[in-house]
Amino acid sequence: MTAPTPDVDRPARPGLDELRAVVQPPSTMNRRNAEHWLAKLFLRKVSLRATRLLIRTPVTPNQLTGLMVVVGLVAAAVLALPGWVAALCAFVGIQLYFQLDLVDGEVSRWKRMPSITGVYLDRVGAYLVEAAVMAGLGFRAGAQHLGGWTTLGLAAGLFVVLIKAESDLVDVARVRSGAEKADDASVELRSRALGAARRAAQVLKVHQLTGALEVSFLLVVATVVDEVTDGLVGTRVLLVVLALIGAAMTVLHLASILLSRRLDRG
Repeated sequence: MTAPTPDVDRPARPGLDELRAVVQPPSTMNRRNAEHWLAKLFLRKVSLRATRLLIRTPVTPNQLTGLMVVVGLVAAAVLALPGWVAALCAFVGIQLYFQLDLVDGEVSRWKRMPSITGVYLDRVGAYLVEAAVMAGLGFRAGAQHLGGWTTLGLAAGLFVVLIKAESDLVDVARVRSGAEKADDASVELRSRALGAARRAAQVLKVHQLTGALEVSFLLVVATVVDEVTDGLVGTRVLLVVLALIGAAMTVLHLASILLSRRLDRG
């Protein structure tokens, strides 16, 4: 943990505009693919108010990151349970998980407590929680019995992890080869046709459907279908769709990296 620098120039009770300028700067908010569309639309407004409360406490960003992971894993475990009450609790838990994922960075920027450990824990936590949500969905689809549905859920979780790893390993490969960090321009594909296809997918947000936040909303819809049909039709259809998207995105995302300039040295 990095010790905080004395905040001699920052008030204990900043206004929202003053706080936003520090914890949600353009350099953070405008990074390519770094900001979730729902965060831009709504969740950052909520996190800003939560951050204003938390900066008055001794809580550290790393503690918030640890809490984020715990909350996310608990939500994934609850998701695996039957019934609409469990689905609703999982939905709320995932929203809280995502809020903590926003707030830990905001608190870090205000308290001047950047931490490599925090970044590492955040990434590991994202891997664990996102995969656990898919696994939980598999157990729910399988009516809490081991079998084909739970296996499909675990496979979907693996696809989610692989997609994230493909992105993170770009930085690992560049660091190990002595190259500088890839800039935004390097993401563009060499093929115009493939580039257009990817931009269309980004507009439709297909690549985000397997994320825990999207899954939480889709879970609500699936649970309504389950209740109406008195079965698990909605949950099972959702799992199959997400597994297919995850499998396709694993291959297509890898191809987009190999066909871009992200792995070029210069």
